Amino acid sequence: MKTNRIAWLVLAILIAGPLAAHIGSPDVFFQGDAGPYHLVVSIRTPQMIPGIAEIQIRSSTPGVKQIKIVPLYIVGEGSKYPPPPDVLLPSKGDPQFFSGKLWLMASGSWQVRVEADGDAGSGTIAVPVPAAARSTMPMQKGLGALLAGLMVLLVAGIVSILGAARREGQLEPGQQAGPAQKRAARFVMAGALLIVAAVLAGGALWWKTAAANLSNRMIYTAPDLFVSLVPGDQMLLRIGDSKWHTRRPDTVATPLMPDHGHLMHLFLIRTPQMDRFYHLHPMPDNGGAFLDDLPPIAAGHYQVFADIVRVSGFPDTLSAQIDIPETTGKPFSGDDSTASAPPISADSQSAKDASDASAKDPRDANVRDTKDAQGSLFSSLPDGTRMIWERAPGPLPASQLLWFKFRLEGTNGKSVANLEPYMGMAGHAEFVRSDLSVFAHVHPDGSVPMAAVQLADATLAKNAATPASPNALTTTETKMPAMAAMPGMADGPLAPEVSFPYGFPKPGLYRIFVQVKYNGQVETGVFDAQVN
Repeated sequence: MKTNRIAWLVLAILIAGPLAAHIGSPDVFFQGDAGPYHLVVSIRTPQMIPGIAEIQIRSSTPGVKQIKIVPLYIVGEGSKYPPPPDVLLPSKGDPQFFSGKLWLMASGSWQVRVEADGDAGSGTIAVPVPAAARSTMPMQKGLGALLAGLMVLLVAGIVSILGAARREGQLEPGQQAGPAQKRAARFVMAGALLIVAAVLAGGALWWKTAAANLSNRMIYTAPDLFVSLVPGDQMLLRIGDSKWHTRRPDTVATPLMPDHGHLMHLFLIRTPQMDRFYHLHPMPDNGGAFLDDLPPIAAGHYQVFADIVRVSGFPDTLSAQIDIPETTGKPFSGDDSTASAPPISADSQSAKDASDASAKDPRDANVRDTKDAQGSLFSSLPDGTRMIWERAPGPLPASQLLWFKFRLEGTNGKSVANLEPYMGMAGHAEFVRSDLSVFAHVHPDGSVPMAAVQLADATLAKNAATPASPNALTTTETKMPAMAAMPGMADGPLAPEVSFPYGFPKPGLYRIFVQVKYNGQVETGVFDAQVN
């Protein structure tokens, strides 16, 4: 029994598979108030579950003396019995920076409760963390070479022992083997080698089969997304079944809940140029699918990303591809938005005229990022307003928390003062790698869905609010009352700037779509970034 458990554990470590919730961007970035302290949290999730998450927390409020963290599920029985907390270690050079590690023992919709204690008292926040096995942990080359050498030695030993037994097993003491005995020994050794090779081949086949079966149960895979066009300039989207989700009904679940008032956020990006961008919100139909009345769409091949959130708080980003002919469609309305820009390229951060005269909609005339005389990056919007990326000089590093700050500047050169909440937030940003291996939908308070934050907040002992019944979350108009108190949330006029915490998961060329709302219109700035 013990041997079998060890074998299954080894299999779990070696199985491969991609993680598609926030495609290619599994780490969590979040900012929030733990009582009197404003904390910025970075969580690097493990590749394999069970695994160790690396946590870094910085307090922008002085006076924090100690930070403790506790992992537990957001929903289900596991949310009721938190384990003893772990204490993070403060940095010697920065007393307001803390780091540590935390075990995540199973896949599911987790939260990390963060309790800060200091001069101003104590406070707690809950940070949602979707945990799932997503890739292999490669064997060390030295260990692989050692095991291969031991296997060759073992095979050689077995063959040699059997050959020696046949050659000398029946000889009298001191008698030498003759040609007949040597010839027979060679036949035995050849047969033994074939048998051992067959056993090894059978073992390898069993290993691959067992690994595939275990992979189907352990490695996260997003459900398939089936996309088709129907008459009347409509798009039909069906979500496929996922055994990975249905095997975890308590910690992942399958029903959906709204995030920012919508059950699905749909993103269309024309490839390979990445020059057309659409952010749409399909409506569920009676058959369990989603249907969208398309706006004017430029013809081309499109990569489709669909963000959904489960009632457990677990997010999925589904993906598909589709060819779309030019459509006239309905005018843009509500929260739907679009942007256009020149094709993505490594030299796109230069002053070039990038207007698109073929835009079907007045708002569909964005340009890529350019530089003004001072070197600031900006994206021109249709009404002459500019969105400026206030980026510090120097290269953009991968695998590091960065702050992305954007502001709007009017034609008079002054900051725009009439920004409005867009789906309850100060802004939305989408980070997309040029090869489409990374897609992340980020908000001012971080990379986790706001619906998951609401659920996690509802589990805090200090929060007297009762979570809404999942059965009640069935329409795109359902509101999330807890969102008004989150960073980046507002009901009235906003400051003329918005910022996002995010870290690029790997080097490469990225396109960033930054969305804000003013004068009743959703506008999208488009910027390119080369990450080292």
